Amino acid sequence: MAEPWDFEFLSRIGDSCLSFLSEFVDDWLANDMRVSIFKILLGWLILSLVAIHFAWKIYGNTVNDMYYRQGTGQNGGTPDTAPHLSGWESKAGDAPKTHRD
Repeated sequence: MAEPWDFEFLSRIGDSCLSFLSEFVDDWLANDMRVSIFKILLGWLILSLVAIHFAWKIYGNTVNDMYYRQGTGQNGGTPDTAPHLSGWESKAGDAPKTHRD
């Protein structure tokens, strides 16, 4: 049976999260080149995600309709099986295929 989580374990997790956040805030407020690059990249990521969100909101239905097959069958308009073959069966004269080295 698993041991119950005690207060000390949860306290350690909380302290390490708080320590990480305080170091992150200290680095964020510093005028360092790596922080500036991080801020630029984070801004680019957020801007790209927002642009993708709005583009999908505007053009999403159009893209979905382009790739969604209408009709009956297993994949929309395609038939379940080829009309001249019966499922997995091959022609009567075909020999079974084997692996050769």
